Amino acid sequence: MSKYINPYTDFGFKRLFGTEGNKDLLIDFLNCLLSLKHQIIELNFTSLELQVENRAEPKAIDDLLCNSANGELFIVKMQKAKLNFFRNKALFPINLPDKSQAQQNDLDLHHLPVFHIAILDFPFTELEEIRKFDSNAKLYDQDGFVFYDKLGFRFLQMPFFNKKENELISHYDKWCYFLKHLETFDDIPQILKEPVFFKAFKIADLDTMPHKEWEVYQRSRLVQIELKAAMDTAKEEGIKIGVKQGKEQSNLIKAWKIAKEMKARGFVIDVIAEITNLSNEEIENL
Repeated sequence: MSKYINPYTDFGFKRLFGTEGNKDLLIDFLNCLLSLKHQIIELNFTSLELQVENRAEPKAIDDLLCNSANGELFIVKMQKAKLNFFRNKALFPINLPDKSQAQQNDLDLHHLPVFHIAILDFPFTELEEIRKFDSNAKLYDQDGFVFYDKLGFRFLQMPFFNKKENELISHYDKWCYFLKHLETFDDIPQILKEPVFFKAFKIADLDTMPHKEWEVYQRSRLVQIELKAAMDTAKEEGIKIGVKQGKEQSNLIKAWKIAKEMKARGFVIDVIAEITNLSNEEIENL
């Protein structure tokens, strides 16, 4: 049994970052990710959450209404749940709420800057040569100028964060190290013995959690395990199908080559078909 919660579960993430009493932890973490211009001094949890299609799955996106030190108001969309086709879906959740929702909050949210921050416990980058832990993206035109400065993306692919304790330099490094390894810690590492992390470890401690909350967490953990297992199985099946199709395609190409050579040497089509298992029509069209 782990001593601390898994922060990638819906319950674990909410316990660490999703309550009024823990907003200081979330602000501290987000300020490591946002530019100096957008340093947060206050935030509010809005009711504009986007639900994933399956109600049994955890919520994918949380909307945070933030006030910066210079008085600017902006939205942070915080993602911690796994989504299929992540690169595609990263764009549509960024759409701002419709007018009825905006009116409910007495704010014109359509004109606020929006930053989509995702903490991912899976890699969304398929090509190994361009994989990176931290992706910071904006919309630029063909000349390299920012096309729209009110939209930004920050994606942390946690499987690619490989720094060891003695390699942590910044406060940002420490938060990433904390999130990636929290469930595996038995004690608080020396480098994380700071007030903000002392509080985070205390909140994440399963031994001091009320039994009812512990049961909710275990159910949340089970959902996460089942989702991961289902997606891993689907990936494995996809690989098997791909390998099978690759072999079939390779065998077909070989058959075409043999048939083409036999046809050039004057073999009758029926004989070629019997040897290569190609149809007469396929052979005639070579």
